[in-house]
Formats: sequence, C-alpha cells, structure tokens
Amino acid sequence: MSATLIAEQLLNGLQLGVMLFLMSAGLTLVFGVMGLINLAHGSLYMIGAFACAAVVGATGSYWLGLAASLAAAAAAGALVEIVVIRRLYGRDHLDQVLATFALILVFSEGVRWIFGAFPLYLDVPESLAGAVSLPGGIQYPLYRLLIIVVGLLLAAGLFLFISRTRIGIRIRAGESDREMIAALGVDIDRLYTLVFALGAAMAGLAGAMVGTIQSVEVGMGEPVLILAFVVIVIGGIGSIRGALVGALIVGITDTIGRFLLPILFGLVMDPSSATAVGSALASMLIYILMALVLILKPGGLYGRPLPLRS
Repeated sequence: MSATLIAEQLLNGLQLGVMLFLMSAGLTLVFGVMGLINLAHGSLYMIGAFACAAVVGATGSYWLGLAASLAAAAAAGALVEIVVIRRLYGRDHLDQVLATFALILVFSEGVRWIFGAFPLYLDVPESLAGAVSLPGGIQYPLYRLLIIVVGLLLAAGLFLFISRTRIGIRIRAGESDREMIAALGVDIDRLYTLVFALGAAMAGLAGAMVGTIQSVEVGMGEPVLILAFVVIVIGGIGSIRGALVGALIVGITDTIGRFLLPILFGLVMDPSSATAVGSALASMLIYILMALVLILKPGGLYGRPLPLRS
C-alpha cells in the first residue's frame, strides 16, 4: 500500500464529497429556510441525469446536456413547489414526508414511462478523457478532477450568493423570521420558489455529472439522498458551510474506510472473510460518525443548538 494509492483514494473521497455537497446544499437550504422535509430531492437528481443523457444522445454535446440538466431540474423543482409543496408549509412533518414520498413514485414512474426501464449511459467528453499528472507522481482522471474543481467553485459561489447578495440576505431573513420579511413587502412565495428551484438545479447538476461515472437509471437518487441526509445532520441543518464540511467528511470517511478496512482486517484474518467484514464495517462508518456528532453536538457541527424539551 503506497502513499500514492492513499492520495488517489483521498481524491476520490474529495470527489464524492463535493458531489454530496451539491446534493445536500439544496436539501439543507429547503429545510432551513422553508422547514420542509423533501424526500423527493433525490428524484430531482435523477431528472438532471436523465435530461443530460437525453440531450447528449440527441445533440452529441455534453455541455448542452449539463445546461439541460440544470434547466430541467430547476423547472421541475419550481413546478413541484408551486403545485404541491406550497400547500405543505403549514402542515405537520409527517404530511410532508408522505406527500414527498408520493412524488418519488410519480417521478420514478414518469421517467420510466418516458425513457424506459433500461439504464442509459453517458461517456466522458473526449476533451476531458484521460488522466493528468499531479505532484507526487499521482495519475488522476481529468474528469474526476474537474468535478472536484467545479464542486468547490460552486460551493464558494453559493456561499457568496447567500452571504453577500440582496436575494441571499432575503433568504437568510426568511429562515429567521418569514412573517417579518413578508410584512416588509418581500414576496415570500416567489422567494420560496427560487430557493426550491436553486436547490433542485444543484441536485440536477450533480446527477448529470455523476451520470458519466455510473449508469443513469430510475431510482438512482435515493441512495444519494440517504447520504445527503447524513451530511446535513453532521454539518447542521440550514448551514451551507456545514453542508460542505459534512459532505467532505462523509465522502472521505466512506471512501477511505472502504479502501483501508478490508486491508486491515486481511492482516489478522482470512483474506476471503476480511473483504466481506471490512466492507460491511466500512458501510457503517458514516452512520457511526453521525451518531458521535449527534452525541457531542446535537445541532450538528455548524447548526443551531437544539432546544431542550422537558
């Protein structure tokens, strides 16, 4: 086991982390600002991937496919917010869970009806194929490196948008006191639609970019949604910085755990059993980490402290 191999796994973990950030940033925005539990967020990730695959198949341009993923996911998110989600803000969280779970079924069957039940495949663009040489003799795929760079740039852009722009100030104010900003003349319905569409667009972009690494298929968003919920619990609900830090922690922990644990168990037990035991334990690592964070900081690393109940 060389240092180069470990460095490559760290980069893989970083790549997974930034993709989880794109997924979880929209989720934490929606929950933090609107107080809404949206189980259908993974379906928006799937819509972005299928929109990208369809446009690439029709035009041959991957860049048009990425633009289509953003537009399709944002449009779907805005439509869902106006037609369905807007009626759930004042309802119990259980009602939100049931309604958004129903949306998962609707989106899954709709995508299956339009594209069929068979997976679609996206190729890495020729301009991004191959590997690049990094310091230390590391050969790393150019496309995965681009995902890391784009994800970090989007994280910085989203942070600046939320913290420095007029719309961002309204979003943060809506998180703190939605009645007050509505009384000051801000169109709260339009603001909520914007937040939901922004989160959907980021999820759709993540789905499109991952679609070149794995197959594009119905239900591909649900496993990522589970990891995104782990991210926002660790980072803190409503915190963009927490979403980024939590996503990087989860991505690196999951990747390094799946790489190292089978090797470590192989030193003390039969290699054939060590792989199964190590892989099983590695899949539990992020949930163990989440439990530890909740024990030490119930509000997450950057979230607000949770009120104590008598």
